[in-house]
Amino acid sequence: MAHILVVDDEKDIRLSLRGILEDEGFEVDEAESGEAALAYLEDRTPDLMLLDIWLTGVDGLEVLTRVREGAAPPPVIMISGHGNIETAVSAIKKGAFDFIEKPLSLEKVIVCVNKALEFNSIRRENIALRQRLTSSQVHQLTGQSDGVALLRGQIERVAPTDAWVLITGENGTGKEIVARMIHDSSKRGDRSLVAVNCAAIPEELIESELFGHEKGAFTGADSAQAGKFELADKGTLFLDEIGDMSLKTQAKILRILQEQKFERVGGRRTMSVDVRVIAATNKDLMDEIKEGRFREDLYYRLKVFPLTVPPLRERVEDIVLLIDEFVGRLTRMHGFKPLRFADSALAALTRYTWPGNVRELKNFVERMLIMHGGDEVRIEDLPDEFTRSVAGGESTAAGSIPAGVVDFKAARQEFEAAFLRRKLEECGGNITRLAESIGLERSYLYRKLKSYDIQ
Repeated sequence: MAHILVVDDEKDIRLSLRGILEDEGFEVDEAESGEAALAYLEDRTPDLMLLDIWLTGVDGLEVLTRVREGAAPPPVIMISGHGNIETAVSAIKKGAFDFIEKPLSLEKVIVCVNKALEFNSIRRENIALRQRLTSSQVHQLTGQSDGVALLRGQIERVAPTDAWVLITGENGTGKEIVARMIHDSSKRGDRSLVAVNCAAIPEELIESELFGHEKGAFTGADSAQAGKFELADKGTLFLDEIGDMSLKTQAKILRILQEQKFERVGGRRTMSVDVRVIAATNKDLMDEIKEGRFREDLYYRLKVFPLTVPPLRERVEDIVLLIDEFVGRLTRMHGFKPLRFADSALAALTRYTWPGNVRELKNFVERMLIMHGGDEVRIEDLPDEFTRSVAGGESTAAGSIPAGVVDFKAARQEFEAAFLRRKLEECGGNITRLAESIGLERSYLYRKLKSYDIQ
């Protein structure tokens, strides 16, 4: 249902327009002055405005100018009295969609309103199409591994729905890319995806950041400000690193998620929103719940459709594809000279564990594009951590992997199983100590131990 704001200082005009528009199924609000209209626009943005030119105080042309300064201004239809046609034409030049002359014609109002709303809908679709064309080149999962194929299939199934999604995975695996892929492929793709890094916002500011605040709500609040929930209305809210949110804020978030209603900090007016929530974390939330750091009810509210982004060490067959993609993208973006990687260098890079995951790989490729002077990166050109990894792997493998194992994947599994058994014995069977000593997340370590039947 389209939402229309009628701004006119004549009560009869406002009531007449309300009646006409509500009969057509529109939601209507009124403002009796330019000042009241501007105050209203601080809280929400209508789909269309009907605006009288001659208003006491702040006139219609000034209101139009202020509206057009916004990032996504609604279409404005000016209402002009007899003899004000020149002024109305001036308003068109300032960005008004059209004008209607008094006395108002019922048929003209309806036709003009429908045309303005249709125009605005087409404009939004064009913006969304441009965003999708741009984002499709960046927001994608590169790879042919089983893990990536599974994840792509899950994204395709959940994206068209309104189901909430909880994305888990280590730092640098691409959780935000997954969130944006879901949003771009959803029916909300023409609306905003508003991202919030819960770990980066100080505790004392996160409520204002999420819910907005009214003028004077606290020291420094010189004007009212919309929060992330409000900005994400009809779109998607991406709560990144949700595991770092305090218990106090978790309680407030839970209430809003359940009711889709909230009040700004320092405000009394209850605001309703329609928001799809995608949350992400690099933590094991079940462990956080056991330690009393995360609410169990919030966890199950968010976990409607869980997704796990695999770490790069579980998808080594994608490393060469990712390197090719990063070389091409960074070369186009920054004008770097194209760079090739020799087979020996690629072999070394696929043996490296990549603790920083895809983000670390991208940073490495960019560093090589900047620093390497030749056309090809050979194994001797790689930083020490990569050559050490290769040397250590060859030494260990020669002494512990059976001679009959010739497949690379099988050899890697043999090595991992032997390594985990030995380290678990050194840690006295304590899995938490093992995870800390070898630098793996406990949830990932559990899966590895289970896959190798290590107890």
